[in-house]
Parts: sequence; structure tokens; C-alpha cells
Amino acid sequence: MGVVLKQSLNNTMVTYLGFGVGAVNVLFLYTNFMSDEYYGLVNVVLSAAMVLMPVLAFGVPNSLIKFYSSFKDERTTDGFLTLMLFLPLILILPIAGLTFVAYEAIGNFLSKENPIVKEYIWPIFWIGMAMAYFEVFYAWARVRMRSVFGNFMKEVFSRLGVTLLLLFLYFDLIAVKAFIPIAVGIYLLRTLIMAVYAFGVRRPRMVFTFPKNTWKILVYSTLIILGGSAAIVLLEIDKVMINQFIEIENVAYYSVAGFIAMVIAVPSRSMHQITYPLTAELLNKGDKPALKELYQRSSLTLYIVSGLLFILILLNLDDLYKMLPEPYRDGFIIFVWLGLAKVYDALLGNNNSILYTSDYYRAILFMGALLAVLTILFNLWLIPKYGLDGAAIASFSAFFIYNTIKLIYVRSKFGIHPFTNETLKISVLLIGIGVLFYFLDFPFHPVLNIILKGILISALYIGALYRFKISEDVFGVLTKILKK
Repeated sequence: MGVVLKQSLNNTMVTYLGFGVGAVNVLFLYTNFMSDEYYGLVNVVLSAAMVLMPVLAFGVPNSLIKFYSSFKDERTTDGFLTLMLFLPLILILPIAGLTFVAYEAIGNFLSKENPIVKEYIWPIFWIGMAMAYFEVFYAWARVRMRSVFGNFMKEVFSRLGVTLLLLFLYFDLIAVKAFIPIAVGIYLLRTLIMAVYAFGVRRPRMVFTFPKNTWKILVYSTLIILGGSAAIVLLEIDKVMINQFIEIENVAYYSVAGFIAMVIAVPSRSMHQITYPLTAELLNKGDKPALKELYQRSSLTLYIVSGLLFILILLNLDDLYKMLPEPYRDGFIIFVWLGLAKVYDALLGNNNSILYTSDYYRAILFMGALLAVLTILFNLWLIPKYGLDGAAIASFSAFFIYNTIKLIYVRSKFGIHPFTNETLKISVLLIGIGVLFYFLDFPFHPVLNIILKGILISALYIGALYRFKISEDVFGVLTKILKK
């Protein structure tokens, strides 16, 4: 767990740096420098690109991680990597052609409620393609246990680029209509830089003699398209569907609450960068005891951190919203539903890694297809009825069903689950602190209130973790910090 914790901490710091930049963008720059309508448009374009991305990637990032460690000789490995480089083109080229031929029909569908979306079909494709190949090159580095730079490019680079664009917009250096086209360039540049880095980690050698198990790799990649798409659909489809039913500025309001909830997922995103290849390696070795240990320790560590983040944000949310423009202040219920979904997701530890890299990956196809359908149906039902709150309830419901099915499936196939006695202790601690601080309000400026309450909550929570040694990994980190 040492290498996991070390790289996870590095990735967490990088990811939080990215989220810090993102917070400035989402909570202050976008909301003050850009109209609500255009901010909603930006979110629709990026969310649609994210939904398209796993299809264009053709499951290659997952295939790279699952199969890379199984090859022992250099020539076979080079043939495998060559296949991984060209495989996404199998879908990228036809989808580009389809977009060209059916541009009008696609535009009419996406702009049914908001006509402004129609002229941005190609930016959706280009950003989706850039994201797809970025993930390919990121996985290329991750299989060599080099995840921190890629995480910086993923979490920080594009957000810094957006910060610059928003500042250019504020100072009238660019027009608002140039924002999305320039953003396309930022995503393409990010992919190019990641490619250079990945090829520096392991130089590609074009070998067109593919591995003997190429058919198995192709089947896996094809099935993972649907399985991998499910998670993205759960995260992004709500914004795309809000655009289909109500005015596009509502996407901006929903996205702010969604971004605040996404902060809870940062530790999970950081840890998964390194647990994913480690899980694949343990499965390839058949080391079930080590797999169980990784499952439970990753779950406990993520639950500890994500649970703290949830109550910190929840108990400070009123003060945070006081600092935002009036239209953005009605997101409390949205945060609660989306935040609970993120905490449950963290509680599953490296569950996703186990499913995606095991021989049971086909189950992801059926789970993914079921959950994609349920998510769309929930949104079709709840958005017209309850508006933005309905979208949040739909997302929570889909996540809850999806994660519960995955939890039960891993338990049935591997005989392991992520829960321990410490999981219950953390739950009691979180509920106790939440109840204790719920009625505590300071009469100062919102920033000072957030700082004071945050310090008190964190001190009590971390103090209890250290005093009772609830987690070996967290206790070890706190001990090192205290010694320094």
C-alpha cells in the first residue's frame, strides 16, 4: 500500500490544485465574466464531449492497463502498444464522417430547446476526440507507474487554460464566441503534450505483428466501450438532458452545485490512478489475499477523506452560497444528492478496477447498458417534474443502483467486500460531528465562518482518527506529519 499511498497523496495534491483553479473558474470567473446562457452552453459542449469520449477511445485506456503487465517479451509488448495507438481510429473516423453527413439532424436534436447549441456540434467532436487520445496516452504512462504528470495535465492544465480565457474575455481581448473554439485548441494541445510525455516514458516501436490474444483484446475493448460509457453517462448526461427540457442557463446553475459535489470525488480520482494498474497486476498474478487487502484499505481511506469533505462542505454550504450571484444560490438539495452519490462511490474503493481488469469484465457491459437506460429514464421522468432537483435525484438513484449491483457482483465472484469494523466507526464519527456542528453558526463574514468551522470540524475529526488509530494508512501519514 506504500506506493499506492505515496502516489495517491501526490495525485491528491495535484488534483486539489486543479480543483482549486476550477473553483475560481466555476464559482467566481464564469459566474461574473460570462452570461448565464453562454456558461450553460460551455457546460453542454463539455458534457456532450465527455459522453462521446469513451466511445471514441474504443476502450483502449482500459485495455492498456488490463493487458500490459501480462506480456513478458519486448516484441509482443511493442505489437500490443502499436495496436493500442491505432485502435481508436476504428470509431473516430466513421463518427467524424457521420457527423459531417448528419450535421443538420444532430444539430436539430441537440438544439430543440436551446437553438444556440446547434453551431457547436464540431467542437463537441473535437474535444471528445482530444479527451479520448489523452486518456490513451495517460494510460500509456500509468502502466509504467507514472501517473502524477498525467494527472497534472488532466486536472490542472486545461483549467489554467480556461482561467486565461476568462481573463481575456473580461479584458475584451477575445469575444465570447471565440471562447469555445480556443478551448478546443487547449484540449488538443493537452493531448499533444501528454503524447510527448508518454512516449518519453516508453518510446513506441511500430510493430504490426500483434499479440496472439488480439481477438480477446478487441472483444474486451468493444465491451468496455459500453461499460466505460456508463460511468461517464452517469456523470454528464444530466447536463445534456437539462438542455433538452429547460433553458440552457439552468445548466450553469446545476453545474456549480455539481462542481462543489465533485470535490468529494477528488481522493477517489487520485487513488484510482495508481490502484488501477496495481489491481490488474494482482489479478494477473492471482493474488487474492492481496487483492482483498487493497480493496478494503482503499475503501476505508477513501471513505475517511470523502466523508470529511462531505460534512465540511455541507455544514459550510450556506456561507459559500452567500458569496455567489443570486441565481446560483439554490443548489443545496442538488449538492446533498450528488454529494451522497460521491461518498457511496468512494466507499467502494477500487471496486471499478477489479471489475474492469478481471475476467468478469463482460458483466460491466450489462451493468452499463442497464444503468445508462435507467439514468436516461430517471432524467426523462424527474427533470420535467422537479427541474434541477429532479436531475440530481436521478443521478443519485442511478449511482446508488449501479454501485450496489457492482458491490454485490464482486462479493459473489471474488468472495470479498470493502467493509470492515472501521467502516462503521467512521460512519458513527461522521454522523456525530455532523449533528454536533449543524446548529453552530458564526456571525462573521462568510469566508471567516467557513475557515473557523472548517478548522474545528477537521481538528475534531482528525484528532479522533489519530487517537483511536482507525486506519493504519491514515495513522501512519498523520504520525509522519506530526513528527515533522
